[in-house]
Amino acid sequence: MADIQVAHFAPGTVVRHRRFGYRGLIFDVDAVYSQSPEWYEIMASSHPRKDRPWYHVLVDGETHTTYVAEENLEVCTEETATEGFEHPLLNQLFRMRKSGDIASRHVMN
Repeated sequence: MADIQVAHFAPGTVVRHRRFGYRGLIFDVDAVYSQSPEWYEIMASSHPRKDRPWYHVLVDGETHTTYVAEENLEVCTEETATEGFEHPLLNQLFRMRKSGDIASRHVMN
């Protein structure tokens, strides 16, 4: 029987990259690495495990998204984690609830 991995973060979670320090917002989750071997060799310089969850992340204050291994992320614990978050896809993918939480507008996979 295969070892089933459970993602620790869900879409709508505000995270911080452990190594690079940027704030991000998860918009999709892959149970295991799903990009090309070439991408991994070029972009994943710390060579994180491929058999654990990987996340598609909006990068705060930027126009691009990124793909990050779970081991490189932590929950952004600031009380105002979502306050001032800026990304051109934010309003297309999420909506703000009255409670201040972020809710996904779409089911991604």
